[in-house]
Amino acid sequence: MKIITLNLNGIRSAARKGFLDWLPRQRADVICVQEIKAQAADMTEELLAPAGYRGSFHYAEKKGYSGVGIYSRTAPDRVAVGFGVAEFDAEGRYLRADFGDLSVISLYLPSGSSGEHRQASKFRFLDAFYPHLKRLGKAGREVVLCGDWNIAHKEIDLKNWKGNRRNSGFLPEEREWMTQIFDKLGWVDVYRRLHPEATDASYTWWSNRGQAWAKNVGWRIDYQIATPGIAARAKRAAIYKNERFSDHAPLTIEYDYLPA
Repeated sequence: MKIITLNLNGIRSAARKGFLDWLPRQRADVICVQEIKAQAADMTEELLAPAGYRGSFHYAEKKGYSGVGIYSRTAPDRVAVGFGVAEFDAEGRYLRADFGDLSVISLYLPSGSSGEHRQASKFRFLDAFYPHLKRLGKAGREVVLCGDWNIAHKEIDLKNWKGNRRNSGFLPEEREWMTQIFDKLGWVDVYRRLHPEATDASYTWWSNRGQAWAKNVGWRIDYQIATPGIAARAKRAAIYKNERFSDHAPLTIEYDYLPA
């Protein structure tokens, strides 16, 4: 099973940059997208159902903001919109699709980089989402959480870690929260399982400032985080950088797994 995750930074913008042409060539089973920045009325048939795929979406109430989606080759058995917390469900941050005994979730965590009020919102999200992750991990299903987590977990996950220790996305509290997900709740960072030492090659996001892309001054903030069973069956991971559809790069992971 091949799963891709990508923050589009605007689905219409990404489409103009070739995303919809690239997508079917990947022959992925599921593609999770984040930050679509669109409402239902903005979605053309091509955006809703690219060649060979059908899409499900969670739109933000605010226009031009956030929003997540899941494209799949086969129709999900069930789709769940939001995770039950009104503040964040209004922002279009969580979409779950069930395929047999497997759940794939497209997730977009808040960014705190625009100011203290947004960092406070991000901390509220972390507090609310942790118990949801705990319940999800105990539900008896295999789960892959795909998305932009807006947190670089360890020093090897960003270029200038020393200069970012007081910045949103690399704050000690955020990093510890991720550590608890892995160490206490048992979730697995699938890319890191396959590439435990990768540094520069692991980045998935680059600032638009200071020639960050050209100099590969990046961050690894896009993840596939999974339950142990399916994580153990991950075989290959790749970050696609030959074309740019947004300020993020697609993360593809192949699993030796078929939903039952």
